[in-house]
Amino acid sequence: MTPDEFRAQFLQMMHNKENRFHPLVWINGEPEVGERTYIGGLSELNAKGARVTIGADCDIASFVAINVADSHLRCIGLAEQNVCRDIVIGDNVFIGSHSGIFGGSEVGHHSVIAAGTMVRGEKIPPYSLVIGNPAVVKPGYYKPTDNKAS
Repeated sequence: MTPDEFRAQFLQMMHNKENRFHPLVWINGEPEVGERTYIGGLSELNAKGARVTIGADCDIASFVAINVADSHLRCIGLAEQNVCRDIVIGDNVFIGSHSGIFGGSEVGHHSVIAAGTMVRGEKIPPYSLVIGNPAVVKPGYYKPTDNKAS
């Protein structure tokens, strides 16, 4: 079996589709991902039921969940279906390992989401450092330079 045949069989077995990132980046739906954005293995992009837009030149570490769907109300019988909300991640964003970006979140350009941070629908301003669970936003932590507009 050739490496290409193995990869195709592996993706089929894992119910995953070919992507430009890594065979272990799970993609559900049709997220829009900008040029030169990197997504590490064992990360998830779930855009089924809502829109995920990720800008250019982002660095998304391994083990990151980007997920539009919230199923908890359906699971406990308080809703008939999952709640799905859009996610927008700007250009030049770093998202650290083991982080989660969930429905309704907007991450401004040139921001850093620290490892292990859970962003649950917050609107993060550009040039922010975001830390923790619950997420704490430090707006303006990274100051724009004179040649970059905020």
